[in-house]
Amino acid sequence: MQEVLLLISLILGVASFVTILTRLIKQPPIIAYLIAGVLVGPLFFNFISPGTANSESIQLFAHMGIALLLFIVGLSLDIRVLKEIGIVSTFAGLTEVTATALCTFAIALALGFNSVPALYLAVALSFSSTVLVVKILSDKKEMDTLHARIAVGILIVEDFVAAIALMVVPALQSNDLMPIMLSIGKAIIVIFLIFVFSLAILQKALHYLAASQEVLFLFGIAWALLIASLFDYLGFSLEIGALIAGMSLASSRYTLELGGKIKPLRDFFIVLFFVFFGSQLTGTITGTLIMEAIILSAFIIVGKPLIIMSILRLFGYKKRTNFLTGASLAQISEFSLILVLLGYTQGILPQELMSLAVLISLITIGVSSYSIYYAHSIFDKISHLLNIFEGKRHERRILEEESFDVVLFGYHRIGQSLLQALQAMNKKFIVVDYNPKTIIELSRKGINCVYGDARDREFVSELKLNKASFVISTIPDSESNITIKERMEEIGSKAIFIATAEHMQTALDLYEKGVDYVVIPHLLGGKYLASMLGQYKLDSEKYKHAGKEHTKELKKEAKGYI
Repeated sequence: MQEVLLLISLILGVASFVTILTRLIKQPPIIAYLIAGVLVGPLFFNFISPGTANSESIQLFAHMGIALLLFIVGLSLDIRVLKEIGIVSTFAGLTEVTATALCTFAIALALGFNSVPALYLAVALSFSSTVLVVKILSDKKEMDTLHARIAVGILIVEDFVAAIALMVVPALQSNDLMPIMLSIGKAIIVIFLIFVFSLAILQKALHYLAASQEVLFLFGIAWALLIASLFDYLGFSLEIGALIAGMSLASSRYTLELGGKIKPLRDFFIVLFFVFFGSQLTGTITGTLIMEAIILSAFIIVGKPLIIMSILRLFGYKKRTNFLTGASLAQISEFSLILVLLGYTQGILPQELMSLAVLISLITIGVSSYSIYYAHSIFDKISHLLNIFEGKRHERRILEEESFDVVLFGYHRIGQSLLQALQAMNKKFIVVDYNPKTIIELSRKGINCVYGDARDREFVSELKLNKASFVISTIPDSESNITIKERMEEIGSKAIFIATAEHMQTALDLYEKGVDYVVIPHLLGGKYLASMLGQYKLDSEKYKHAGKEHTKELKKEAKGYI
């Protein structure tokens, strides 16, 4: 126990130091975790050696982080949105895996690999990293966007295919496929029973559990790990189990509380996951190995996104959605290493191939971390080269003859209260949001709304902001607000622009850009409380009355909450 605690302390110390250095040069934190993993691995400090007890302990913590991460993703997967993207994600996932595997197989043969190692490599490199994609998109607060939901849908399909592949490989040695069919049948039955149990019992039980934040927190962890372990026992991946656990509770009104409580714990374990991933780089790194890794990585980074973009183009999606989805999946998965490791332990694959897979994973994860973080900026620079991927699907709906007094960017957060105020003023307004779920609900209520990304310059230009009197953004993202302001200036809009920021420095930067007023929610909350103290003094009855009125408002908003 003491050795494990010391090991975790050393790993976190190295990770913290590297993270500080990368932060100084404005690099993504996942890059720091991977570098820390290489440092604590066999090539440098040798704190973690593959196959040792220390490695297995860290791997256990890493799996817990994966389970919690995928559980939170499952909580956000609304059935209505899944209906819209389910067919697209399924077709795109299966087609992408097949096309990527065939291309990789051809490249591996051209590089001189024998057919069996080439086949293993082809299958392994066709999967993308669910953990990486979800972690970065969550950090960017883009999990509710269309491209993120399509990407997650594709990843779910890939995870199922990967889980089947991990069962098929051992069965091929014994020529007995019956256990595979039984496992798939068991998994389908278990998924059905989980959802039935959730709808019949858990949804009601959550009302009681939510009375205590500690109990709700413990329940969320227990449910995620329990279902993940069950799927792992059935021969499927714990990732799928954790995802199903979250999806079974997605219709509950307590999903935000559950996710918010678990996120800090998730982040701790996820750090260990990426450190563990980086520590798997072992063996001699030859020039030939590096060359092979670069060639195959180049195909994964460039070729795989092009395949995905081409598939989504067939469904008519816009080039921006196609690019952002493809850029999100330009890496290989943790399943890739597991599959190659399985071939290595069975004596089918040499040690060099294991090292090659790890090197490819580090290259593709490192590069794709940048491509996901800066995808919007990259798209703005190369969008003119991507017209071939422009579809005709109506992702957004803007009537040519319509103009609005108020354009409201972002419905969540303070947007819901603003909407009520705008309705009371009888002003003609439109809500712009990048969450398909929000657009579905607002459309159902008959509210003018349009799906779109505030960082998409072409889209913002279509909104006729020059005819609006007020432009309000509840989006705390600085880049989005700057894009809106720049477009307003380009078209000569005289509208008052009110933006939102989470930090004082960001607010000051927006004021320098010419924004008329910047809302900082936590500062406004403090001012409001101060005004209450000045108005109510120490009169307890007034506070109790205000609390009752606030309770009525919260209950009313909770019923219509999206």
